[in-house]
Amino acid sequence: MNEPTVLALNSRTREVLAMGREAWEMIGRTPGYIVAERPLREGAITDFDVTARMLRLLLDRVGVSRFNRPRVLVCVPSAITAVERRAVEEATRKAGASMVRMIEQPLAAAVGAGLAIDEPVGNMVVDVGGGTTETAVFALGGIVSSCALRVGGFDMDAALQAYGREAYGTALGERTAEEIKMAIGSGHPSFDGVSVRVRGRDLMSGMPKAIVLSSAEVREAIAEQVDSIVSATVTCLGQAAPDLAQDIMYEGIHLVGGGALLRGMAMRIAEETGVRVKPVEAPLECVVLGAGKCLQFFDSMEHLFLASGR
Repeated sequence: MNEPTVLALNSRTREVLAMGREAWEMIGRTPGYIVAERPLREGAITDFDVTARMLRLLLDRVGVSRFNRPRVLVCVPSAITAVERRAVEEATRKAGASMVRMIEQPLAAAVGAGLAIDEPVGNMVVDVGGGTTETAVFALGGIVSSCALRVGGFDMDAALQAYGREAYGTALGERTAEEIKMAIGSGHPSFDGVSVRVRGRDLMSGMPKAIVLSSAEVREAIAEQVDSIVSATVTCLGQAAPDLAQDIMYEGIHLVGGGALLRGMAMRIAEETGVRVKPVEAPLECVVLGAGKCLQFFDSMEHLFLASGR
């Protein structure tokens, strides 16, 4: 199951009207009292009750009732605090889980990518998600060095919206900004040379307005976020021991998450680090596939899980 973490709510009654892709399609196209909410921002829970309701809906959709209470494994950012960890655990239990375990996202991504993380060989993963970016070096079943940022694809969308307001006096919708990023966004100048025509609302007159954005403008708009991700990768690699760095030179850096789909991101990281970057086969699903493998081989992989937040 693959759905955006969005809920459409009636702001008057707090009734959930839609979830996932259906709610995402509603953004910017609903009456004022219907609001689209993301219960998770920057890898943390922003609304406990809404998060629990979303998890309950997810369990319902995959056929889990309150009677066959499941074991649940949740992938969390490596920078998660003890308070945030307790909030995740309590929200998941409230949704109907009998047991809650957590695993750090880069570890789950490494398992999903099929890396030999339990061997005395260094591997590196860069996971660029919607709300967070995780970079980590692994060896012998643990994280040797890591760097976590609360920066991701959503921040790039917000940066594009800000650019539209400042450069063209035009308000762009959240969905429109994401579509621009996916169509012509890039992290490297070699992908410049194309443009896209988009529609928004003129901030002065309030009337509909069409503007043309070039790929160079889009790259400039999201440069701060891309620079932060590249800088975190360089920092994490610089913290690794020399022998592990040598392994990574041979094995390459594995790029996962939605950010791996941004054109030129792999090229930009490779240029800055001097290490080849290898996008994995299923970058969007890599973390959840790794979590599934951890549940499948629960006893042998339990040492990868975080301690309970209680």
